[in-house]
Amino acid sequence: MQLLTRQCADTRKRHRAARAWAGSRSCQESIIASSANRADLLNVEGVTVRFGGITALDHVSFAVPAGRIVGLIGPNGAGKTTLFNCLSRLYQFSEGDILFEGRSLQQTPAHGIASLGIGRTFQNLALFRTMSVRQNIMLGGHCRTRSGFLSNALRLPWVGREEAGLAERTDELVHLLDLESVAQTRVMDLPFGTQKRVELGRALASQPKLLLLDEPAGGLNHEEVEALMELLRAIRERLQLTMLLVEHHMNLVMRVSDQVVALDFGRVIADGTPAEVQANETVVQAYLGGVAA
Repeated sequence: MQLLTRQCADTRKRHRAARAWAGSRSCQESIIASSANRADLLNVEGVTVRFGGITALDHVSFAVPAGRIVGLIGPNGAGKTTLFNCLSRLYQFSEGDILFEGRSLQQTPAHGIASLGIGRTFQNLALFRTMSVRQNIMLGGHCRTRSGFLSNALRLPWVGREEAGLAERTDELVHLLDLESVAQTRVMDLPFGTQKRVELGRALASQPKLLLLDEPAGGLNHEEVEALMELLRAIRERLQLTMLLVEHHMNLVMRVSDQVVALDFGRVIADGTPAEVQANETVVQAYLGGVAA
């Protein structure tokens, strides 16, 4: 009888130990999954956008890991700019969600995106043409200031310190982008390639964690594209930035990106390393109408 009692007690102990191990394992797996999620700065989850009877984005899903350069490619009309406008909150999506640092952007207005840590350049330059290069870049940093009409009118001491800090960061960006020789020049008097760098500087002045680049190589010649490639790498290393770029220049995308996402007719058709996407038959068919060799 005593032997049977001890056996029952031992069995109960083993069951409790097994449950405890299972619970701890489940907890560990949950922690690992949570850590993996935290490594993704941006998550696009089943985003769908419709314009009347046209579906511009059809359940698009992908992740942008922190510290990576991710290229977004696709033929004209694939939905790339529509997706960028959703990320910038210029467009509302009808289904799905977009998470930035685990936080949904659905309730964030367009004017609140920069303060969250998302910067953007535009396919068509949106600069103040009669202002200088330095002034344009400095404007991009005002979303990080706290001063208002009254504090500026009273010239409170902290306002001066804030403006000095903004001026210092602007000068650092002017140096990083090799714009020192034209810092006081009006933007309208500069060649297109230089204006592209000014646009980039203004986006960087907002101190983003995620930089959205909308066709940064558009309109650039071969030498300027090569310089842009080196500049993007330098910015990523110097400022510890994550980048998502829409670009038609395949040589640039494949050489500078850590990950490439391909869209066609509003759907993700490939997501992987540049080599994997280049060899993907569906991607080749979308661009060329043929099959990968």
